[in-house]
Amino acid sequence: MHSPAPAAGAASALPKDSRPLPCLLLVSLLLLLLLHFLSSSSPSTPAPPDAPHRAPLPAGADSAGPAPPALAFLLTGSAGDADRLHRLLLATYHPRNLYLLLLDRAAPASDRVRLAREVRAGPGRAGNVHVVGDPGFANPRGASALAAALHGASLLLRLGQGWDWFVHLDAGDYPLVTPDDLLHVLSYLPRDINFIQHTSYIGWKESRHIRPIVVDPGLYLSSRTDIFYATQKRELPSAYKLFTGSSSVILSREFTEYCIVGTNNLPRTMLMYYTNMPLPHRKYFQTVLCNSPKFNRTVVNHDLHYWASDGTSKNDPRLLTLTDAENMTASSAAFGTRFAKDDPVLDHIDEEILHRLPGEPAPGGWCIGAGDDNPCSVLGSTDVLRPGPAAMKLAKFLAQRLSYPAFYSRQCVWD
Repeated sequence: MHSPAPAAGAASALPKDSRPLPCLLLVSLLLLLLLHFLSSSSPSTPAPPDAPHRAPLPAGADSAGPAPPALAFLLTGSAGDADRLHRLLLATYHPRNLYLLLLDRAAPASDRVRLAREVRAGPGRAGNVHVVGDPGFANPRGASALAAALHGASLLLRLGQGWDWFVHLDAGDYPLVTPDDLLHVLSYLPRDINFIQHTSYIGWKESRHIRPIVVDPGLYLSSRTDIFYATQKRELPSAYKLFTGSSSVILSREFTEYCIVGTNNLPRTMLMYYTNMPLPHRKYFQTVLCNSPKFNRTVVNHDLHYWASDGTSKNDPRLLTLTDAENMTASSAAFGTRFAKDDPVLDHIDEEILHRLPGEPAPGGWCIGAGDDNPCSVLGSTDVLRPGPAAMKLAKFLAQRLSYPAFYSRQCVWD
């Protein structure tokens, strides 16, 4: 199904002369132009004394550069996460984008009704925000979490025809750049790029996360039940190479369609294989992409998330707090994970990075209301972006990872 694995440490397969070097040189040039454009923008003006909690938007060229992309966000949560999803929606909201909010069946139906009502009274008035009304369970340790992600991607493909990237965020995630920052930087990139943190090094995961056979009752029971393990163990496959990584992904529309409606059988083969494996949502997209000759040269080996570990867990990052604020800002990442509900660090991000007031979306170039506490109550052109300092950091970060040969040396390496 895949070409033979190269020697350890070598990137898999395209011949050197077939690598699209001119395309990467063009991307690097565009990012350099973006950095010059951002650095030449005039500095932001001081905040007015009567509005201490809202920093003014950074001044910048509002309409220069390529056309902005559109993103399809899947925001997922479970019981107790309705308020967190609403806050995450407001922090990431831009009228160009499409949003799907999915509270799994562990959350009471009243939470979904309340969330839908709040969405309709706010950003949902533009018709680009939707709430899944009849979800299944999504056990974070089983295949039902992967099923929820694929369900959300399928709905977003049906809901919108014009978006460019699929972005999956959990209720514990939060943006570290404004929506204008993210759209502005992505507008300079090819639309076929995928952002997936991945590795083929299995190590200790082979005995705990690969060879065990598990059953996720969330796929067939109407009440939430934890996964259970079979006594048998499986052998590692020889028909394809396994990859693992983060459950946070940013996928191109083309690759999303390949996984959902593509005629190639690889995505369905991988889905069947991972159905009875622990934590398949941390392996599925990585394995499909890296075993596909069409897509394994389109991946940036990073999920654009900042996270921190305390060294006590091999599976999950620790909760981020105010003590991490400086490192988060310096990381140049687009998102952070994981945050506790209503942690003070979220208020810090709202005030210092997003310039967002409670209950309001993060303001951007599309907000043209004047003399109003909520400038986003008046919708302007969605093509107008006003990037801030975080956009320059993110652009530098991506320029480093898209530079030749670093871009290829980290792609789908067969360890």
